[in-house]
Amino acid sequence: MTSLQFIQSQVNTAPKNIENTLQLLAEDCTIPFISRYRKDKTGNLDEVVIEQIAKCNADYEAIVKRKDAILKSIEEQGALTAELSQKINQSFDINELEDFYLPYKKKKKTRADIARENGLEPLAKIIMAQNNDDVDFISTRYLNKNVKNEDEALQGARDIIAEWINENIYVRKQLRRVYQRKSTIATKVVKTKKDDENAQKFSQYFDWSEPLSKTPSHRLLAMLRAENEGFVKMKVAVEPEEAIVIIDQLIIKKNNDTTPHLQSAIEDSYKRLLAPAISNETLQEAKAKADANSIGVFANNLGQLLLAPPLGEKRILAIDPGFRSGCKVVCLDEKGDLLYNENIYPHAPQHEDAIAMKKIRSMVNAYKIDAISIGNGTASRETEFFIKKIAFDKPVQVFIVSEAGASVYSASKIAREEFPNYDVTVRGAVSIGRRLSDPLAELVKIDPKAIGVGQYQHDVDQGKLKSELDTVVVRCVNSVGININTASKHLLGYVSGIGEKLAENIVQYRSENGPFEDRKQLKKVPRLGEKAYQQGVAFIRISNAKNPLDNSAVHPEAYPIVEKMAKDLKLSVHDLIANKEKTALIKPENYITPEIGLLGLKDIIKELEKPGLDPRKSAKVFEFDSNVKTIKDIRTGMVLPGIVNNITNFGCFVDIGIKESGLVHISQLKAGFVSDVNEVVKLHQHVQVKVTEVDEDRKRIQLSMVL
Repeated sequence: MTSLQFIQSQVNTAPKNIENTLQLLAEDCTIPFISRYRKDKTGNLDEVVIEQIAKCNADYEAIVKRKDAILKSIEEQGALTAELSQKINQSFDINELEDFYLPYKKKKKTRADIARENGLEPLAKIIMAQNNDDVDFISTRYLNKNVKNEDEALQGARDIIAEWINENIYVRKQLRRVYQRKSTIATKVVKTKKDDENAQKFSQYFDWSEPLSKTPSHRLLAMLRAENEGFVKMKVAVEPEEAIVIIDQLIIKKNNDTTPHLQSAIEDSYKRLLAPAISNETLQEAKAKADANSIGVFANNLGQLLLAPPLGEKRILAIDPGFRSGCKVVCLDEKGDLLYNENIYPHAPQHEDAIAMKKIRSMVNAYKIDAISIGNGTASRETEFFIKKIAFDKPVQVFIVSEAGASVYSASKIAREEFPNYDVTVRGAVSIGRRLSDPLAELVKIDPKAIGVGQYQHDVDQGKLKSELDTVVVRCVNSVGININTASKHLLGYVSGIGEKLAENIVQYRSENGPFEDRKQLKKVPRLGEKAYQQGVAFIRISNAKNPLDNSAVHPEAYPIVEKMAKDLKLSVHDLIANKEKTALIKPENYITPEIGLLGLKDIIKELEKPGLDPRKSAKVFEFDSNVKTIKDIRTGMVLPGIVNNITNFGCFVDIGIKESGLVHISQLKAGFVSDVNEVVKLHQHVQVKVTEVDEDRKRIQLSMVL
């Protein structure tokens, strides 16, 4: 099987599209560049499909590498036959490959190894041949100083047979199918931990059983966490009798004196070798699927969070609210640079609200503040009410902003580099302000896992999680584009083809030479070669550039085409941009080149209509219920406004303006059956919810969107 055939079996697109995509990837083209600027080559494949092709190709290469290692190992043992070599070369099933390798894999000395050393393998072969032999009598021939009697000889032979059955590829295949279809996952509480306070959150799994194939990913991950923390014991199993019957049918061909010995070996092989191995393998496969599902949820949420509506370049006063320690206040300019910081104490125990009001008014006026950003943690609602009492001299918008991850950022190396002379409280408040003006630019500085918009993200494969989240960040950054003269090195590092080191070089060049005036200047950045320039240049924006196309998503390789379009319309490029009446006259088929086809040209014309348009909507003020400040104010039956702040497979969490978010179970999202939460709600969506249950002790609120 070729790489193309392997990918075709998993990705639904034409072979030519796959071939061209693989060629572009081999040329070190990035996925954002391919999906945006090589549509005519890929057949208009989007980033998701291109990522699938890249992943499948990597999987194919990993399988080929594993096959080579297996073949080499077996050959070194002098055991590689032409038939076995052919089977291994033809297989692209990783489980099957490991089954082929199992008899030759180095392992600790087994009972079968000892039996072989004692000369009992010929006896095992006689029993496996299933001829009508008197094996009890034949076994007397194999007695020696290590094998004292017939029972020991027969037991040793059965140990060898049990290992052969365990290594039988057909037996393992059939058992896998049974486990995949019929296995049950069961958990039992560890008696000594039953009354442990930390165990109570897993009380549902103290005595739990269900079909593994129907276990949702979040529940499987919860069970695994409970087991890892030592609160429950877990078991994945099928009915032993059914499994043993399947093995009997594959192994026992005749019914004679050898049959009882074979049946004994089969039962031993299943209970001691096969069941533990296949059970663990089945659980790991289920875990891998649950991981993929959970990572998918996290990635989807992260993408929505990163593309949250920005307020834009406004002067912002940001507040990290608190009670005893006061509220940390910072003033930021349009670029997010810190202008001033101050502490106020409007809440208990100080109650210095008059002084705090005066300070806030003064800062708003002195720094020409356009909007106020308040973190949604402790004292958030109280601070919001306090701010709204202030009579400002001009309209000032007030926003409640998620501060998830702000504390992680404030203590990070990135924050220390940005604000070496300020403590963590100031850095945290700055982050709260900046994520209002541009969530994407600020959140890329924080480990996505710390943002908290997933389910069981700490329990999944961390390598796969990081890879997927990095992919999402790259996709979001490049879909928006970045202002090269204001972007931090952390944001620049996610630009197609740039990376961390070149981002540092760009920032260094900018600080030494001033703002970039055109895209061509990128070529002067140390170590930024032609390939990096080709891949990244169209994702950067230069406002007020000499060439207006430098502030658009049009790639410089297409500038001559745009210039010809403008010339044909007897216009300058500047007059053509944003001139919908004139761009409507352009016939893209007249401008096709060997490099840029019809799909690329249509994108260019679309971009000319609205150059550099940010795909994100603008941030809007949201009003929570003013009567609700804490969970004590919540009553069953209340209908409240809220904002969706997390999405899982089993429902969504809604911020209703207090510390605790409420859960809308998937069954309560709307009338009728819902298979996918994302079909009904999106992150940051404004919703109306009804309170169906309040548990103050456990800090849990159940909500419904079926009003």
